[in-house]
Amino acid sequence: MIFGKAGTDDIPELVRLRLEYLAEDHGGLSEEEKGRISASLPDYYMRRLDKELFVYTARNEEHIVSCCFLLVTEKPANPDFLNGLTGTVLNVYTEEPFRRQGIAGKLMKELLDDAKAMGLDYVELKATEDGYPLYKKLGFADAVNKYHSMKFVF
Repeated sequence: MIFGKAGTDDIPELVRLRLEYLAEDHGGLSEEEKGRISASLPDYYMRRLDKELFVYTARNEEHIVSCCFLLVTEKPANPDFLNGLTGTVLNVYTEEPFRRQGIAGKLMKELLDDAKAMGLDYVELKATEDGYPLYKKLGFADAVNKYHSMKFVF
């Protein structure tokens, strides 16, 4: 497994993985949804990749099999985020044959190390029931609703 960050050459793979993630998370996607989402994603990735969107990947010999996204947002500082920089984790996804091998955990650790180095005040996410144990193990704390809202405070 090769771990790293996605670049613009990886955009077709990122679109594919995003659609797989969304289909699984939403119980499927209509053809219209797939079409509209896949049409908008390449431009989004081209404009934001390695600026405020950082994508951590694991590859086998053929393609990207796992990824997680860190979206960095700058906000006016307040007591909860004195630096004004926060992160949101999105699209943590591993293809079925590669699950339960520690890949997502390794990607998340890289993401959190980079977030700390960037000076982010915290990283938050919404966890599914399947992902919840991993995030707790990594040090996230939760507030319960349909998803588990969590943040990692530096």
